Amino acid sequence: MQNFIDAYSWLNMHFLFEGLWVTIYVSVISVVLSFIIGAILGFVRYVKVKYLSMIVGFVIDLIRNLPLLLIIFFMYFGLPGTLGIRLNTVTAAIVALTVFESAMLAEIIRSGIASVDHGQMEAARSNGMTYLQAMWYIILPQALRRMVPPIVSQFVSLVKDSSLATIILLPELMYHAQIIYGQNSNYMIPMFVALAVLYFAICFLLSRLSRALAKRLK
Repeated sequence: MQNFIDAYSWLNMHFLFEGLWVTIYVSVISVVLSFIIGAILGFVRYVKVKYLSMIVGFVIDLIRNLPLLLIIFFMYFGLPGTLGIRLNTVTAAIVALTVFESAMLAEIIRSGIASVDHGQMEAARSNGMTYLQAMWYIILPQALRRMVPPIVSQFVSLVKDSSLATIILLPELMYHAQIIYGQNSNYMIPMFVALAVLYFAICFLLSRLSRALAKRLK
């Protein structure tokens, strides 16, 4: 019990919450960017633009089948050697997470739109709507209801996957916890408990938000 009391000192918890702030910062920016990019890519793949959709589909499938850790390594260590672009740890983590999650979300959005019965589009067009009007007012509202749960699930995964960036020394939650129990091995279990509570709190809030949003869309 004393180990927990000592591990949760004000100094350690302040240091741990600094890491939590970096985790939230990286996750929020990555979520916003990946949603925007993923929506564009998913729509391009759905509408089947000649050649472009094929290229986009190939890139999405390629990224989806690569380990996120490999993408993080490439953004931090590979870009300087291949393109001469050097990113700091925060930027490299955001870019890697955005690239990976954009591919995942693109497929979710494409399949969500495709799940709406094709007759809906035909009915809208027969009533004088343009393709974009039918997509915006008829198809997307129905698709969004089906996309919310998997999209939020992917965002939850993104928050947890941000811990992989500790490999490039991103000063996020996991990295700060490692520093704390690295100074005293007795703090390892208390830090693991703290990590579990903090990650659970973030992910639980996201899941509750998903449920509230799903109810509003019904």
